[in-house]
Amino acid sequence: MSDIIQLLPDSVANQIAAGEVIQRPASVVKELVENAVDAGAKNIQVQVIDAGKTSIQVIDDGKGMSETDARLSFERHATSKIRKADDLFALHTMGFRGEALASIAAVAQVELKTRQEKDEIGTHLSIAGSRFVGQEPCSCSVGCSFSINSLFYNVPARRKFLKSNSTELNNIITAFERIALVYPDISFSLHSNGTELFNLKAGVLRQRIIDIFGKRLNQELLSVNVDTTMCRINGFVGKPQSARKKGAHQYLFVNGRYMKHPYFNKAVTAAFERLVPAGEQVPYFLYFEVAPEDIDVNIHPTKTEIKFENEVPIWQILSAAVKEAVGMFNDIPSIDFDTEGRPDIPVYNPGESVTAPTLKYNPDYNPFRSSAGSSRSSSASNRWDELYQAAQHQPSQETELFSSKMTSPETTDEPQSAENVIAEKSPAHYQYKGRYIMTAVKSGLMIIDQHRAHVRILFDRYQEQLKCREAASQKVLFPENVHFSASEEVTLTKIMPELQGLGFDFNAMGGSSYAVQAIPAGLEGLDFSSLLHDMIASAQEKPTAILDEISSALALTMARKAAIPQGQVLNNDEMENIFNMLFASSNPNYTPDGKNILCILKQNKIEHLLD
Repeated sequence: MSDIIQLLPDSVANQIAAGEVIQRPASVVKELVENAVDAGAKNIQVQVIDAGKTSIQVIDDGKGMSETDARLSFERHATSKIRKADDLFALHTMGFRGEALASIAAVAQVELKTRQEKDEIGTHLSIAGSRFVGQEPCSCSVGCSFSINSLFYNVPARRKFLKSNSTELNNIITAFERIALVYPDISFSLHSNGTELFNLKAGVLRQRIIDIFGKRLNQELLSVNVDTTMCRINGFVGKPQSARKKGAHQYLFVNGRYMKHPYFNKAVTAAFERLVPAGEQVPYFLYFEVAPEDIDVNIHPTKTEIKFENEVPIWQILSAAVKEAVGMFNDIPSIDFDTEGRPDIPVYNPGESVTAPTLKYNPDYNPFRSSAGSSRSSSASNRWDELYQAAQHQPSQETELFSSKMTSPETTDEPQSAENVIAEKSPAHYQYKGRYIMTAVKSGLMIIDQHRAHVRILFDRYQEQLKCREAASQKVLFPENVHFSASEEVTLTKIMPELQGLGFDFNAMGGSSYAVQAIPAGLEGLDFSSLLHDMIASAQEKPTAILDEISSALALTMARKAAIPQGQVLNNDEMENIFNMLFASSNPNYTPDGKNILCILKQNKIEHLLD
């Protein structure tokens, strides 16, 4: 039998390797910007066309490369960061494998212009699909300028699976933000199709966070700073009131590198236990400094999965640091002593004589004398007799409410409908703890979660408005400017027709700010700035979803915000209205996200409980 194993050509091997390192345009941006940081750049510019599918250009003012280094940098495993395996545990740079440029050149058309400060002239190099095209002297600035054109032009299968431009641009923005957050002392800019998305000046960390995510975060950040022999942690966490169900900005970094670490995320979550509602997220930007030999970065090509040698102690340090930050700065209300009704104590005058007050008392009074005790006992006994007799002749409101309702022993486990639920034409209702509506029905006692019921009612209404695009809109007397991050603005542009269909109206003010001119009728009094951020976060969770799914997510987010809250007292007419609209909805048994709206406590169960 002839030999069948053979070595793959370098071009094919590079394309295979590129599949792990370069997954989408955002991967190219990440690798090139990290290289610029390692080169000591102080100004880094990123320009993309068609979300990087057509062109990506990264320009920096770093050290630059010599003619020989420029050519060698595109070879596989060519790097200036390490010399031996032990160097992997003493890393202080973003890159170290020497795979990025070779992988990019394998799946794109690449041009590089670079010059070192000591050289009078630079070099211009061209590579396409791992094939060297040419190299020649050129005039250029100190640093590097990479142009990546026609990404995946020679791998049609990979190009076919790229997402929409808005999704890929959001991925680029995410990668850009992660690096910009680590290096506030470096100026960054990002342009998409000629439009400036970011222009971040060098400064301090807090200002960098505000420049990226908006001024609304400024008043919500609490400083974290702890220094131990094992690690140093600094950064910011949000105040408890900044918690959101979706879209909270949560970032962890170690030694200047972004990381995903669910274990440390739980440490922050645990520190906010009982301070924020369950299921809500608090923003945080936390930076770890650990000895390089105590972490392992070389686990995954993306370098976002990092192992720590001392995970448990660091978890404890992190949790304690966050708790301390919340305890020092958080909202422990100051004690406000009520001075109303305080005794009027006159100022002591040493020139006046002080006499003891006289006391009047009855020397014949004996508190233990039987006549006095029996008198009080008799009086109390008479009052209890009166109350008991009144209770027998005057049934309570609750007794009147339910006594005529629970007459049938029939029960059912089937989903309820208006026909088999309503005991009579206009059932009476009772509200319990401001959370539940209780109604007697044929099969027993129905308990309805008023908030979830209203969510279902509003969700159906907003869904219909999105289909018809005929929602009632309410003009805002004083338009409010709402600032969005770059990624939020991309999503906002995408879902703008749906928001307008719900009744919103915007006016672009520039700088990622929009003036809200009108809101859906019925949302008066709500914080519609927070609502818009939540709706955008819902849409970002479904970047590849069809329009109907995005519309449903928007309708559900708005319904949750506009629904009556738990604890709101309702009169009988309001409860009757919710009851009737719920059973006229598309599914009165479940919320749009599948939670139970109602349950029935069957009559035989009630009787069993009272036996």
